[in-house]
Amino acid sequence: MESPAVVARGLTKWFGDGETRTFAVREASFEANYGELLYLVGPSGSGKTTLLSMISGILTPSSGNVTLEGKDIWKMSSTDLADFRLHKLGFVFQDFHLFPRLTTAENVAIPLILQRMPWDKAIDVAEKFLEIVGLPNKGALPPIKLSGGEQQRVAIARAIAPHPDILILDEPTASLDGDTGRRIVEFVKQEILTPTSCIIIVTHDSRIFEYADAIMTMEDGRVTGIKRTGTE
Repeated sequence: MESPAVVARGLTKWFGDGETRTFAVREASFEANYGELLYLVGPSGSGKTTLLSMISGILTPSSGNVTLEGKDIWKMSSTDLADFRLHKLGFVFQDFHLFPRLTTAENVAIPLILQRMPWDKAIDVAEKFLEIVGLPNKGALPPIKLSGGEQQRVAIARAIAPHPDILILDEPTASLDGDTGRRIVEFVKQEILTPTSCIIIVTHDSRIFEYADAIMTMEDGRVTGIKRTGTE
């Protein structure tokens, strides 16, 4: 692909007004390429989650713009943005956002069903991805019956099941043991990442750094650097 998958220019987000204004992200600019697994690292409170929320169409920037696959997402109508996110983006939140009244398999199947996949097929695909993330035979359980680490794996399965073009993972291994975390990230890189897709991961987990194609750092709301594999 000639152009980057993700282009952020001058992204800024503040909360409050006047003397109470607080900046979460300041003039953040970067690019993420197709076929690339990019890690976003930095201390807690440095603006990583806020930046990802603006990139993924969840949080409106105070200034700046985001271009995904050549489209300026913040110039889209709310309907077009919702449709774009459904078909192009996968996102794993830190707090999982699972629906307690649905089974585990139904939670994973949600984006597939919204994409008009038949119910039975969507559940079958969901069960397959639950097995991939190490949760075989858990599909009929409600999320409340799962541990925190298991719920995190359900959220990962839901994000990767539709094979999104742009996958954003916010601390995906935080509640997982080392072996499980590495296995899931390795699977994501080998099976989900393609020459026409891009993955961005916020992480503090040095155990999975080996899988990165690029590492971008943030501090005090600013992007302070980006290093790609094989570059100085």
